[in-house]
Amino acid sequence: MSLALGVLKTIAQTNSKNTATVIFLHGSGDTGPGVCEWIESLIGPFSFPHIKLLFPTAPLQSYTASAGEMRHVWFDRKSISMEANENVQSIQEIGTVMNKLIEEEINNGVPLSNIIVVAYKFNRGLKGVFALSSFLNRDSEVFHSLKVQGVPHTPLLMYHGESDDLVPIKWGKTTFETLTSLGVKGDFVSLPNTLHELKKKELEELFKWIRELL
Repeated sequence: MSLALGVLKTIAQTNSKNTATVIFLHGSGDTGPGVCEWIESLIGPFSFPHIKLLFPTAPLQSYTASAGEMRHVWFDRKSISMEANENVQSIQEIGTVMNKLIEEEINNGVPLSNIIVVAYKFNRGLKGVFALSSFLNRDSEVFHSLKVQGVPHTPLLMYHGESDDLVPIKWGKTTFETLTSLGVKGDFVSLPNTLHELKKKELEELFKWIRELL
């Protein structure tokens, strides 16, 4: 079944009135509830008085990078490497799913300019983009899209552990440097003594950034 037609389950922190939305995408193999619980274990109960927090769960699919095991992943990749070619069809399919999720928020009265999520290729005009311990392939379609369509006025915030042994920090830095060379504005924050994980200080700073934007 096409991922675009699959069920994307979400958990949400909502308020009596929401004027903005943050869509927090979990890492490969995790789930929306899983990352939400992880955050709460680090910083305690969290909420924003006017911001809805969505933690969607990626569709379950065969993950080539893990020998074809079924995993909750946003898109399939051949290997965890900057040099690997992207699975463009897989990325396009999940892009369709994410667009539908964003459209639901817009239909509920939240303007696109008050939504924060990981983007740059499928959704232009967002308030902000953040990435935690992430990277783009060296020849990513995102870079091509920015060259062709131009760079949106959407700030980027990236965090990366200096001791990350799954996604080396140099991959994150290279991704950030390539994006900024194309005109993206933002900040890259290195986290000392940090593996491929979330840290309390990282989340506190991220939430402060969200509050200031929204």
